[in-house]
Amino acid sequence: MTADALLAELARVADALGPAVEPPGTERLLSSLAETARRLFGARACSLALLSDDGSELVYTTASGQGADAVTGMRMPAGRGVAGWVVQSGQPVAVSDVRADPRFAPDVAEATGYVPQSIVAAPVVSEGDVLGVLSVLDRDAARPGADADLLLLQVFCDQAAIAVEGARAFGRVAQVLLGALSSAADADTDLAAALAGAARSGSAGRDERQLRDLAALFARLSRAEPDAQRLALDVVTDVLAYVERRGSRRPGG
Repeated sequence: MTADALLAELARVADALGPAVEPPGTERLLSSLAETARRLFGARACSLALLSDDGSELVYTTASGQGADAVTGMRMPAGRGVAGWVVQSGQPVAVSDVRADPRFAPDVAEATGYVPQSIVAAPVVSEGDVLGVLSVLDRDAARPGADADLLLLQVFCDQAAIAVEGARAFGRVAQVLLGALSSAADADTDLAAALAGAARSGSAGRDERQLRDLAALFARLSRAEPDAQRLALDVVTDVLAYVERRGSRRPGG
């Protein structure tokens, strides 16, 4: 198969597969989660930090309220501060006086221009893996229902985990497609066959094989009639909606 033909097929597969796995407005959703949490907790600020790929750093990707502009994009060692403790331990925490807590990293807070008095933080977890930490700063601890704030914060963490995993899955799809494109070019075969062969490869993990299987199916689907494509997309969309609804019900059983 010529390079032009392979690229054309890759474009068709990406067009068919993309809407099924790409999370709509992930960045906007996470920003909305942080803002909603901040308002609900009556807090001055709320931030989301995610672990870097190698797990060595926390990267503040989303923030709302006091110091939000300064904290967004900030990086710090994964073991530092209250946030680092939450990520390392996998446990939520409520600190009423941060300056009296040895886990607090004052230099990190001072770099943002806002040093909080209190912090409530919980891990963002997906399938047992800690992805990051959601922190609420200077909440209104006197408001009704504040005693259940750690449980409530976990609800926001679960929603953040769904959004983050969705975005990462889309990135993995891109890697799978590009890898298959290279294999197809070397073997002089079509993209669907390369994806199917990669899915059967023993060198890939179970999750990656499943992703390659999905991509191979969409490679075949990209050649189908538009009505069949729409039907398949509707089915996948319904499955994803079901998974997200099930995830949102987890904290309350």
